Amino acid sequence: MLRKTISYFCLLACLSLCTGCFDILEEINLNQDGSGTMLVTLNMSKSKTKLASIMLLDSINGYKVPSKDDMNEAMKDVVAHLQKTEGITNIKKTKDFDNYIFTIACDFTKVENINDIFKELIRKQNKNGGTQFTTKNFSFNSGTKTFQRDFTYDPSIKKSFARMNKEDQEIFDETNYTCIYRFDESVKSVSNKNAKISPNKKAVMLRIDAMSFISGEKTVQNKIQLTQ
Repeated sequence: MLRKTISYFCLLACLSLCTGCFDILEEINLNQDGSGTMLVTLNMSKSKTKLASIMLLDSINGYKVPSKDDMNEAMKDVVAHLQKTEGITNIKKTKDFDNYIFTIACDFTKVENINDIFKELIRKQNKNGGTQFTTKNFSFNSGTKTFQRDFTYDPSIKKSFARMNKEDQEIFDETNYTCIYRFDESVKSVSNKNAKISPNKKAVMLRIDAMSFISGEKTVQNKIQLTQ
């Protein structure tokens, strides 16, 4: 089941590798008590014309092209796993095959619930792949009013990228990963120099191009201090 949990996004990533130009958006709305909502979006609309043609094929560039049925089934697996994760409720999904925009959203009782979704999967990846990815990606201290997005860079990311052929590497030239975090309280400071605080002080946005992330030049690691 853990493997199936990410199969939906793996299928979409497969399509992305065949087309280029895709963006991933991670959004969290955090309440004062540490509960909140999370939304993850994979947006491939920049390549929708090419994607429509590719979906008619069985494979391309050595990748099997997933069908709509494959994607629908994989999304069901994702939802089924989320439903079994403690503290995760109100799960919603959207599929836009016209513009190729796909989302998964859910409510969480506490920030640690988000970590629990992929904890075992990350542990298995570290064991089998010799990587050292952290299983603690999010945390919130209600006492100090500190929200943290953790990430430990692993050189294996760059090594895996180096093993790809040049055509596939070029796909990431126009790929971005964006994090948006919204709060009830005002944001006092952020630790990531690339993060921007909104004019109303209630949100933080961090956009990283894929190449900077792969090379380790930029990171999603961020400590956000709220006003107390």
